[in-house]
Amino acid sequence: MASKTAKIQKTIARQQERIAAGDYYEAHQQLRTISSRYVKAQDWDSAFDVLHGGAVALLKAGQGGSGADLGCMLVDILGKSGKPVDGAVKNKLLTVLRAFPPDEPTKKKYVTEMIQWSARTGDYPNGDPELHHAAGSLYAQGSSHPSVSDIANAAQSTKACRLLIEAEPYEAERHLTLGTRDSPETLARLEYEWYTQDGSHTAALYCARCVFPYLLTSNLRAANKAYLIFTSRLSTSNKALMLQEVSSKTADMRVYPSLPLLNFLGLLLLAVQRGGADLYKQLAKHYAPYVKEVGGWDDALATIGEMYFGIKIPRQGNPLFDMMGSMMGFGGGSPKPKPKKVEAQMPPSEGLD
Repeated sequence: MASKTAKIQKTIARQQERIAAGDYYEAHQQLRTISSRYVKAQDWDSAFDVLHGGAVALLKAGQGGSGADLGCMLVDILGKSGKPVDGAVKNKLLTVLRAFPPDEPTKKKYVTEMIQWSARTGDYPNGDPELHHAAGSLYAQGSSHPSVSDIANAAQSTKACRLLIEAEPYEAERHLTLGTRDSPETLARLEYEWYTQDGSHTAALYCARCVFPYLLTSNLRAANKAYLIFTSRLSTSNKALMLQEVSSKTADMRVYPSLPLLNFLGLLLLAVQRGGADLYKQLAKHYAPYVKEVGGWDDALATIGEMYFGIKIPRQGNPLFDMMGSMMGFGGGSPKPKPKKVEAQMPPSEGLD
């Protein structure tokens, strides 16, 4: 075993010397050939170690395409070998991820394959929370942050397309929503930093980008945490912002007279905890003019109403589909499965309990 390990380390060291000398293509091809030989012999550990060492070396040398190729081969081998999603494997995968040069476009492909492997192999159908958190945190650190207003105002322009392509906050949001108990803080801080590049009146738009996704993934605890972190930072960073503390026997809340939609989000979280449909309807009616002015919240709020308050979303039928369903025994007049109503309490969440 010792001699085998030494042989692997010698192979990796030799290719690292080639990479250091600038022979990137030759090193890349050699690493692919050697690892394929180990795969053919079903020596998964040796193939894994060769690809891991080579991928990290190439990525650190700025060879994003070649490094990502070896990284994706490594993930593919994990799937073939049946290795479990354990701490040692995750650490090595994350070592590769952290070696990617900033703004390297192939990073997204590697992250996608890594998450998909963990979803197929591990206990979480949406992918391992620790991998999601690590990926989301890296995207949050290295992202450019075009404001939501910039993108909306340039919706039909080349500028908008460039902003959407270059911006990585969207990837950070997607992964942090499915992350660990540490993810809400990271996401809230990302959204706040993003908000500071926009107008002061847009605070609720950015806060909603943490609150809605967590509510839609049945993670009330994370939604509350993200809201608290965002609003606390807003209050401490803007001393001139009017703020009122409202307390009752059951809840305490900060009210922002100049930011009605931010108050709406806080009251929405309270309503979800109490689970009263009438309370939610009153809240939605009171704030309807503000929500309408913002635009883009309707689908999320309708789904939240259905999930937590049992308010069914009106669905239009497709006449052709209904006719076919009646003839073939599905759809049409057949009862449709009802969406599961989420209990109005702090639900457990993947990676958080």
